[in-house]
Amino acid sequence: MDIRYKKLTVKELDTFIDIRMNQLREEGAKEDVELKPALRDYYDRHMADGTFVSWLALDGDKVIGTSGMSFIEKPPYYGCPNGKIGLLSSMFTSNVYRRQGIAKELLTRVVNEAKEYGCGAVQITASDMGMLLYSDFGFKKNSNFMQYKL
Repeated sequence: MDIRYKKLTVKELDTFIDIRMNQLREEGAKEDVELKPALRDYYDRHMADGTFVSWLALDGDKVIGTSGMSFIEKPPYYGCPNGKIGLLSSMFTSNVYRRQGIAKELLTRVVNEAKEYGCGAVQITASDMGMLLYSDFGFKKNSNFMQYKL
């Protein structure tokens, strides 16, 4: 096993999107929506303008882990005085590669990207499976998050 890490490029984008859709299903998504075109549009636009970055873990040529960080700006607040937020997403490691430190390495790399971008905070909606990784990394649970579906 020769795990290496690299930034996502357009070359790997179709594979990344397929992994993202499978990850959402694994986490319980039940909606019957064709998500691939919307994901492709999002990643094309935000990779091009630098507001989305991803690191991949590869074993040979096979993508076995993914990460993602979207950069947004909100009005400044006390917890983040510059208003720049990193939204963590797409954290996924293939089953046979789990519990080997791959997710932690991917997380470290995208959090460093958020620091370089100037973010004052990183947020995530974590799956049950990811809670230990994020809490061990230093993320704190915020019970105030709510969502209204339009």
